[in-house]
Amino acid sequence: MSKQEPVAVAAAPRFYSVAQVAAMFGMSTMTVYRAIAAGEFPAVKVRGRLIVPAKAIEAIADLAVAEQTVVDTSGWAPVQRGSAV
Repeated sequence: MSKQEPVAVAAAPRFYSVAQVAAMFGMSTMTVYRAIAAGEFPAVKVRGRLIVPAKAIEAIADLAVAEQTVVDTSGWAPVQRGSAV
């Protein structure tokens, strides 16, 4: 008998880049950046770089499927509080 090697399973990402989100949704990166800047799409800013939580993408998709409707992402972006210095 031959010994089988364990198969490594890649962990699901916790965050996506703006370019990855744009590709997933079939839109330009600029459209995603504009939606984030307008407070219409959830994102996290780390030292000037914007990343999108995978959980936000999953929750939006799950809601659209569960309710069989269009999800307006503007309700998903929290209002910005004062910046910490």
